[in-house]
Amino acid sequence: MRSAESIDTIVVIGGGISGLSSAFYLRKNAKEQGKTIHIKLIEAEAKLGGKINTLHKEGFVIEKGPDSFLSRKLPIIELAHELGIEDELVPTNTKAAKTYIMKHGRLHEMPKGLTLGIPTSILPFLATELVSGQGKLTALADLLKAPQPADGDESLGGFLARRIGDEVVTSIAEPLLAGIYAGDLYKLSLNATFPQFGQYEKEFGSIIMGSRHSRAKLAEQNKGKAPATFMTFRKGLQTMVNALIDALKDITVYTNTKVDTINKGNDRYELDLSNGEKLAANAVLITTQAFAAHQLLKPHINSEFLAKIRYVSVANVVLAFDKKDFDVNFDGSGFLVPRSEGLHITACTWTSNKWLHSAPEDKVLLRCYVGHSEDQQSVKLDDEALIAAVRSDLEKVIGLKAVPKFTEITRLNSSMPQYDVGHLEAIEAFRAELNDKLPGVRVTGAAFHGVGLPDCIRQGREVAEQMLYELDKLK
Repeated sequence: MRSAESIDTIVVIGGGISGLSSAFYLRKNAKEQGKTIHIKLIEAEAKLGGKINTLHKEGFVIEKGPDSFLSRKLPIIELAHELGIEDELVPTNTKAAKTYIMKHGRLHEMPKGLTLGIPTSILPFLATELVSGQGKLTALADLLKAPQPADGDESLGGFLARRIGDEVVTSIAEPLLAGIYAGDLYKLSLNATFPQFGQYEKEFGSIIMGSRHSRAKLAEQNKGKAPATFMTFRKGLQTMVNALIDALKDITVYTNTKVDTINKGNDRYELDLSNGEKLAANAVLITTQAFAAHQLLKPHINSEFLAKIRYVSVANVVLAFDKKDFDVNFDGSGFLVPRSEGLHITACTWTSNKWLHSAPEDKVLLRCYVGHSEDQQSVKLDDEALIAAVRSDLEKVIGLKAVPKFTEITRLNSSMPQYDVGHLEAIEAFRAELNDKLPGVRVTGAAFHGVGLPDCIRQGREVAEQMLYELDKLK
């Protein structure tokens, strides 16, 4: 037991959005509770922010990592208000609301009323050429099918195929939903990715009816106005990283430094750093990728769950053009490419249409996504071959032959954790052992309860509250 007056030291391992938001809420909550704590943040790379990386070049605002976030997920907007940067938030351009999906080499406008790939407006769905007549009948049979909820977890793809049919899954749901995780819907856990679908089946007997109800509820909350699906910051997502760094300027930050080992003492932990230092800590929060957390924890507990989390590598290729040389007209925010089309790119965002702040008026900016769980070879192409593959795909899809002013390639290796069936149960078992054998040590981040920026921030906020509570109990 430690004295109630002792000052606790908390070490946060990892300086991405999970680590930064955790440190922010640790500091904020401690101050609100009248507690004094020391926070030390350790980052292996030279810069903080993890995958967030905004490049300002020749008047363009280019995201080399994530480019936006779902506006319905509030933790990131709430954090923006707490940081005083809410005025920098911008929604997508309402005049570029259309999104297209490729089928048999042609682009088709996504039917209105889709919610996460589920048709909630029947007439637009019946009119689309993305799905055959039989496929439409199979999907709409969801309205009549009896609920068949699984006893436990099941795959997202298997669930959707059971409710709305294979064809809608392949042509619409897969390019929409799998893009979030770059994964295989038939391996991803329903409960860990889109648990609301299972709830819709139980509550409404139909995921179409459940999605309709959810859509109507959201419209009511927004007084009938359709909210922007995505938001970002006017000067890029780096705005949030910079604001967090500024808010945390009174904590101790190490960059270019790794934690080699965590050693357990009687009531404290000692961390060996790659620079030769040793840090004493009352609590440790690990926010790294799961396989890195496994290396730190395996001397103390069974952390094989972390080692087994599969990661997928992806890349994005940004192409900038002079509008006068651009030989294509496009009225949407981008298009999606199902895997069945056999291209290298999985999607293309028409960035200068979607985000008006991202390019000068006389320029065009495109961002293409490459790689998924069943295609890890495209990401490994050298720069010249990757750019050639992307330009070839763009010519096939939209007939683009213009030569870009410049290109920017970002390879995000082992960046997309895969939530396999049984993911949540495995987390529960892992954390039970962690709490029992390493009190005061926590693990959080994208590998657990959501890969998006708002999900990571929410998890950071939650773990900060838990850690301060647990430190009080240990005194």
